[in-house]
Amino acid sequence: MQKLGGVLILMKNVNYLIGSENITTSPLVTYNDEVCKFLNDLSSEILKSSISRVYPDLSAVAFWARKASIHKLKEKFGDTSNRTGRGLCFHIAPSNIPVNFAFSYFFSLLAGNANIVRLPSKDFPQTEELVKVIKNTLEKYPSIYKRTAFVKYERNNEVTSEFSKIADCRMIWGGDKTISILRMMETKPRCIDISFADRYSICIIEGQEVLEADDSAIKRLAENFYNDTYLMDQNACSSPKLIYWVNDSELARTKFWTAVLEIAKQKYQLQDAVAVDKYTKMCEDSIDNSSLISKIDRVDNLLYKAELRIINKDVQNLRGNGGYFYEYSLSNIEDLFNIVDEKYQTVTYYGIDAQKLANDVANHNLKGIDRIVPIGKAMDIEPYWDGHDIIRELSREIAVR
Repeated sequence: MQKLGGVLILMKNVNYLIGSENITTSPLVTYNDEVCKFLNDLSSEILKSSISRVYPDLSAVAFWARKASIHKLKEKFGDTSNRTGRGLCFHIAPSNIPVNFAFSYFFSLLAGNANIVRLPSKDFPQTEELVKVIKNTLEKYPSIYKRTAFVKYERNNEVTSEFSKIADCRMIWGGDKTISILRMMETKPRCIDISFADRYSICIIEGQEVLEADDSAIKRLAENFYNDTYLMDQNACSSPKLIYWVNDSELARTKFWTAVLEIAKQKYQLQDAVAVDKYTKMCEDSIDNSSLISKIDRVDNLLYKAELRIINKDVQNLRGNGGYFYEYSLSNIEDLFNIVDEKYQTVTYYGIDAQKLANDVANHNLKGIDRIVPIGKAMDIEPYWDGHDIIRELSREIAVR
């Protein structure tokens, strides 16, 4: 057992991939210059890595952390002269998204916090490579390095509880059950929790716009849709599960799905386990959800399309992976608004008026739908996520009168 910030931690159960139990917890100024420089250097180092050309999500991390991107975020944030981090932030990263932990870490770093990041329990090559590059880059930034610890351990509530006791804020990415367990753990009285619970995302496509699009536009649309869905096996909370068609037609659907299937054939590597899961899901849907689903089309094992006969609040329980989608022809937007609740996160769209949709969401007093973005932008994580202004919430302002 080791002592960390006055708390005993069961260190024998914790593997420190970066840093150690002797972490410095004093905060830095929000958007600290050295932190911004570190992120830009890290961006360059990621792009030098040969594996970044294999995994697009690593390139996305590098693009996000570049100097121009951080400068734009800082300008949008506003004055930081009287703003500082809260202290130590403890991160619980999602187990099914390889690089999400990095964005969580970046947000908290920019806020001015020291960080303990629990990495995904599942092994991903992207995670391993990114941790290695972060560690190597941190060696040039000792003040940030001593405020950073990346840890890995098997599911252990006792260890998680000890880290929670010393945290000034926590970033919790996980399902509803995980969040409930963590909220029962002892924390400091002033500890701030930002929780990212189980969410549901959808896509809205305007059929007439699809019909009028030329071949190059449809190819771009299909590639963007692929990046929103197949790239992460639809595991991300912002990845659409259900496709709503407005001004629907069979020709529009055929044109769209044919293009998507072609991209999937070129890029997607269907794992045996995912193939089995998709087929099992189809069988379960045929038996358990026949009241909602009218038919299921299976194309080359890469694409499953389940047509809904009705929509109600139960549709958010319909969740496919690896190219398993649900579809519904939406004749009236009110039908959608009648079933949206706080579980709904992202709407990706093509061919519709996004600002009008946002106004409608607000005017219908809906608790759900936090993001409305074009198809292809579902995975573009920002400091404004799930309705949270993350960097502002993870920092504190020193009030002067």
